[in-house]
Amino acid sequence: MIETKALVKTFDKVRALDGLDLHVPKGAVYGLVGPNGAGKSTLIRHLTGIYRQDSGEALIDGQPVYENPAVKARIAYIPDEIFYYNQATIRDMKNLARSVYPGFDEFRWRELGKLFELDQRRQVRRLSKGMQKQAAFWIALSQRPDVMILDEPVDGLDPVMRRQVWSELMADVAANGTTVLVSSHNLRELEDVCDHVGIMRNGKMLLERALSEMQDNLVKMQIALPEGAVLPEDLQILHRSENGRLQQLILRGKSEELTERLSALNPLFMDPVPLSLEEIFIYELGGGEHEISDLVV
Repeated sequence: MIETKALVKTFDKVRALDGLDLHVPKGAVYGLVGPNGAGKSTLIRHLTGIYRQDSGEALIDGQPVYENPAVKARIAYIPDEIFYYNQATIRDMKNLARSVYPGFDEFRWRELGKLFELDQRRQVRRLSKGMQKQAAFWIALSQRPDVMILDEPVDGLDPVMRRQVWSELMADVAANGTTVLVSSHNLRELEDVCDHVGIMRNGKMLLERALSEMQDNLVKMQIALPEGAVLPEDLQILHRSENGRLQQLILRGKSEELTERLSALNPLFMDPVPLSLEEIFIYELGGGEHEISDLVV
């Protein structure tokens, strides 16, 4: 559904995107993460047709996005900083969207108004950041888009509204097969909503997988071995820490297989612990030397 092929973009001799390949299946909720300067925002601006690539392709359903109004009419985009005309009210911005997007649904607009409870006559610039995000979601969801591209979409929303917005968005995915790409620093939240994940660094895609596959391939193992027991040399240990006899290992592999292998050492204690999405990203990007804040902003 959403795809890039060998995408390249250079700014002042710095390659913001360096031959990037992206694959987002139709109907997926795809989480895009990476450290500062990875190229996430640059990628999003290619997928929404704002930037023209130096080389490569940015495609929606096999069609190029740049200067393609028919494709752009199928996309709803909510950036981190909401765009609005200086004197525009919520109603003005809604009317603009209705004139541009043929799928705009007036009935949906009225129904969503019961959720967001914003005064359409208020100027957008006089709203708080959280209220601006609510207005953006109100307009975007009313467009009935095939594709939603979101950059820090719920930043500024209170916890109750965050949950309501995600609920509406997931309902669209379930009912209409909407394809969603979301870039966010809140990995705990992404873990709840995403079924696919892509990790970027230095303008390249390091890896993209189904979230379930990613969670199945890394294990945190707490283990205490008897005197003289030695871990198998062929274990893929991404990180190890020790507290007396108790070791904490981050291992690549299936939990069941690793538990079976390590049981043969007759451990005094062994407990496989599920990794959070934050921990998975850290160790996939090179292990415990990375701080979460460096990876996910």
